[in-house]
Amino acid sequence: MARGSSALQLIRPVAALMPAVRRPDRVVPFNRRVIYTGIAMSVFLVCSHLPLYGVPYTASGADPLYWVRTVLASNRGTLMELGVGPVVTAGTVMQLVTGSKLLRVDQNVRGDRELVDGERKALAMVIALGEAVAHVQLGMYGAIGALGGVLIVLQLVSASVVVVFLDELFDKGYGLPGCSAISLLSATNTCGKVIWHAFSPVTVNTGRGPEFEGVVLAMIHQAVAGAGKAHELVGTMLRRHLPNVMSLLTTFLVLLAAVYLEGVRILQPLQSRDARGRRVTFPIKLLYTSTMPIVLHSAAVSALYMVSQLLHYSRFFGGSVLVRMLGVWKEASHAAVPVGGLVYYVTPPTSFGADPLHTLVYVALLLTSCALLSQAWATASGSSARDVARQLANQRLALPGSRDGATYSVLRRRYIPTAAASEASASELSPSSPT
Repeated sequence: MARGSSALQLIRPVAALMPAVRRPDRVVPFNRRVIYTGIAMSVFLVCSHLPLYGVPYTASGADPLYWVRTVLASNRGTLMELGVGPVVTAGTVMQLVTGSKLLRVDQNVRGDRELVDGERKALAMVIALGEAVAHVQLGMYGAIGALGGVLIVLQLVSASVVVVFLDELFDKGYGLPGCSAISLLSATNTCGKVIWHAFSPVTVNTGRGPEFEGVVLAMIHQAVAGAGKAHELVGTMLRRHLPNVMSLLTTFLVLLAAVYLEGVRILQPLQSRDARGRRVTFPIKLLYTSTMPIVLHSAAVSALYMVSQLLHYSRFFGGSVLVRMLGVWKEASHAAVPVGGLVYYVTPPTSFGADPLHTLVYVALLLTSCALLSQAWATASGSSARDVARQLANQRLALPGSRDGATYSVLRRRYIPTAAASEASASELSPSSPT
């Protein structure tokens, strides 16, 4: 990209209005990083539980994005309705545009980096505005009127500004080392839901009398109030329409497996071409691109849900063959449920026995999508086998006893593509909801 590239220069006035964090002049101490991370998590949790002003309490019908809210750190009816979706989508688009050389960016030029970063934040705001308008137009908040719709859109866009600021805070080195804002906010949202489903004091009438929504409180209450009635305690542990013990244990097992797999890596020995006898190791993680493939997949599915519902409930296009091929929807008590079309097969199945074909197609699509997204993200983010081999060559490092070019061949044939593709298999551990 030339310095005067019109594509980036046009965004300069808008980039100046985007939230920005000054890069620290020196390394931020660890204790201060912990404080900044805690503040960021607290702000996010407050926004995740602060209801939108102007939304009627009775406007809590079927949720069209129920299936992807966990991964996108989204909470319905709150300021974090959009979650991290706009930021992830904007970052992905910019990575693909710069990685494919559609925009030639000189990373050694500070002005180019700042313009690209400003364009990413501006694109996130545009995506947030579009999603907010779509939410209002879909009628997700009931009959709110024109003024109410404008207020809701402004609140959702303002919350996305907060997410952009938190992401910028971590990118500039104020968060915990090696921790991205997107992964942290998604994990915070999931952990909050797990704790709520375990200890929620809200009571729900299940037909057997009022029970606590939190499974731990429900078990304690049943053990104390229904002493000697083991069958009632077992019934509370295995209840179907509220959080139960099996779902809670499964969540913890998935968490342990994810933490273990995140730490699995291969230490590839390297030697210096300049300093004889100097050897170092290059770590290659099993989950090479971490959680990005499943986050990108969920963001794409979320956009597909929104487009499909807009067309499905449209007076002009609803009922047409192409729209039905894209998706057919049916409203249930807790969510708008896809019952046909492409969106049906990208939605997690409730059980294998209900529709084996649905399960098989869903698994195949998820594995294929995450494998392709992982490979694409590795290429776009500059961590592909060719990029890594070039970086090692610039540092005068190579495989022991290898010739020039052998490092790239080994990384491409043995390690990096396999590690990137393994992300798809590990993505099966990602639950569609925490409990």
